[in-house]
Amino acid sequence: MTITNLTSKVFPYACLFLIGLLCSCGGGSGSGSNSEVTPSVDLKVQLGSQIFSDVNLSEPQGTPCLACHRSDMGFAGNHGGKDGIAVGSKPTSIGLRNTMTNAYASFVPPFSFITTDGETEASGGLFWDGRVDTPALQALNPFLNSLEMNNNNKAVVVQKVASSSYASLFKQVFGNQVFNNTDTAFSNIGVAIAAFELAQRQEFSSKYDAMIQGKVKFTPAESRGMALFQDPTKGNCAACHLMNPNSQKPSDSLFSEYTFYATGIPRNTAIPLNANLTFYDLGLCGPERTPPSLPNNVAPGVTIEDFCGKFRMPTLRNVAERPAFMHNGFFKNLRDVLQFYSTRNSDPTRWYGPSGVMNDLPTKYLGNIESTKPPFNRLANQGPALTNNEIDDIISFLHTLSDGYVP
Repeated sequence: MTITNLTSKVFPYACLFLIGLLCSCGGGSGSGSNSEVTPSVDLKVQLGSQIFSDVNLSEPQGTPCLACHRSDMGFAGNHGGKDGIAVGSKPTSIGLRNTMTNAYASFVPPFSFITTDGETEASGGLFWDGRVDTPALQALNPFLNSLEMNNNNKAVVVQKVASSSYASLFKQVFGNQVFNNTDTAFSNIGVAIAAFELAQRQEFSSKYDAMIQGKVKFTPAESRGMALFQDPTKGNCAACHLMNPNSQKPSDSLFSEYTFYATGIPRNTAIPLNANLTFYDLGLCGPERTPPSLPNNVAPGVTIEDFCGKFRMPTLRNVAERPAFMHNGFFKNLRDVLQFYSTRNSDPTRWYGPSGVMNDLPTKYLGNIESTKPPFNRLANQGPALTNNEIDDIISFLHTLSDGYVP
């Protein structure tokens, strides 16, 4: 997919989302001047920030949204979980997946199936399985997830917000009568959080952004790493994590095409559900979502089972700050990620044990695992795709994608 095609697909959605935040009061049925005047986006951002950091919105108390989306962890993090997966408000609540970054979320297009040149791909949507289409909807899911913030229902969450120190600000933004309707109030909690995330979590302030704008030069290692990242015979990362270093516009380098892949990530045995050897996280096919329906224009012979075990590709912006990687958090550092990509085919026993057989999908879905794009099409006897020095250089480049760079 070219940068031009990605831009035409993603940016109309991002613009519509921003317009919605700037112009919508969320549908509250308030009275008086507060319900009749559109609140400034600054107030909505301020409100979203307070909700995002409120430790009282979980059950038991103590787990804010911030616990899993920390700025010092690439806007990801797992609430202190050390096994690559999120821990909920109860220490015994261990989730299924690694927390996905919520930075740059407004650029993720709505979920859809796209057919081009006889090939159908799944694209977009938030969460690893693309099950919601807007940051406002994504923000609401953890409140009611028993393995996350563990509230019984919407009314409980709304009551906590109505009793908070920022309840008057909530009414100022969404109308004096907003708490009279649970569904409306709950929906507006998500709208406020999304406004905060939009304002605070897509800064385009990395060294890479400064470099393409001519403000700074890369070190030799960073330059070599970027070349390897783009080289179709080596890392080939840019084939999917799209970038355009020739454009001075940072939003032309989102470092994802937002499509779904199965890459054969090893099974994370620390996930409690994985103790059941017959259980598999199938991504687009569940268990966190109902498998989506295919449109009529898919390529001939394509079925929904062709997408089982596939997960959406995240952006690589801020990737070097994250504590865990991939949907199941199997990898805890970038070196292991790159060594896996480099040696998955040449040294499978390193990743899957003595059998060397990919171990986190049912046998009938192993054919869904990517094997055509480099380096995943590499023959076993060709050896690793990258040397250790080349991995060092790519890691140096990935560190340039972290926001907050100061020349």
